[in-house]
Amino acid sequence: MTQKDQSDIISKYIEAYNHFDIDGMTGCLQEDVIFENISEGKTGLKTEGKEAFKAQAETAATYFSSRHQAVDHWTFSGESVTVSITYEAVLAKDLPNGIEKGSKLSLKGESEFTFSDGKIIRITDRS
Repeated sequence: MTQKDQSDIISKYIEAYNHFDIDGMTGCLQEDVIFENISEGKTGLKTEGKEAFKAQAETAATYFSSRHQAVDHWTFSGESVTVSITYEAVLAKDLPNGIEKGSKLSLKGESEFTFSDGKIIRITDRS
């Protein structure tokens, strides 16, 4: 895959994410995709397979009334691409950690996308 192909797929995935388009997101993924969310060096969530990813994405979408990821920087390395992300969201409901509905979240992080056969096979989010 070319870097343009990779960036086009990642851009499509992020656009779908920003619009709560779960089918658009999963359309960019291999059937055996692995998703991992790492916060402060610890894995907080891991899914294996497109159906598990979709179920998690549908649940996560209910937590936000709006959300937006923007890519700040791209780093290409063979079949992997790491993007630096600015993330903003507004909560649709209270979270168990005490953050209340209507609160705005602003975070910086990075996502690493690994490709196989023209689709994303692994996503690792780090914050």
